[in-house]
Amino acid sequence: MLIDPAASGSAESRSFVGSFFWHYGRVSPERTSYVPNELLSRLVGFRLYSIEFVMDYVQLRFDGPTADMPVLNCDVLPVVELPTGSIAPGQVGWADALRELISGHVVATTERTGQGIRIEFEGGAVRLHPDIDHLTGPEIALLTGFKDGSWMCWRPGEYAFEDVA
Repeated sequence: MLIDPAASGSAESRSFVGSFFWHYGRVSPERTSYVPNELLSRLVGFRLYSIEFVMDYVQLRFDGPTADMPVLNCDVLPVVELPTGSIAPGQVGWADALRELISGHVVATTERTGQGIRIEFEGGAVRLHPDIDHLTGPEIALLTGFKDGSWMCWRPGEYAFEDVA
């Protein structure tokens, strides 16, 4: 159900509802519609400087040409694509292949239904498009760390993952 805060209630309640959706939703009050790859593409030009393995997920940390310090939390572990082939989580060499991408700069990003999200580096790529069996929770990935407060949470059945439900 969609709620239009401007359609009902007092100005105070409309303000609360608008604030609620800005704080807990995916978009700021100024951005009312989602544009695929718009936020993800802001990673182009950034360098992957750190990969952190945290219990059951992995964090990719970026630095680069702006004051932004983006972090991609991957609640579903990404497939690593190298010129020699793809390595899935759980396969021998997966963590090493992921670490090989450290210090690489992002050259392209894509976000599409049926393909998920993909971040391409100079020497490989990471791709997130899980099978329903590989979901470990309600989120696939979360991108944060932008000075303007922009962020995105990808979930099964939404946006680039409409086919994963």
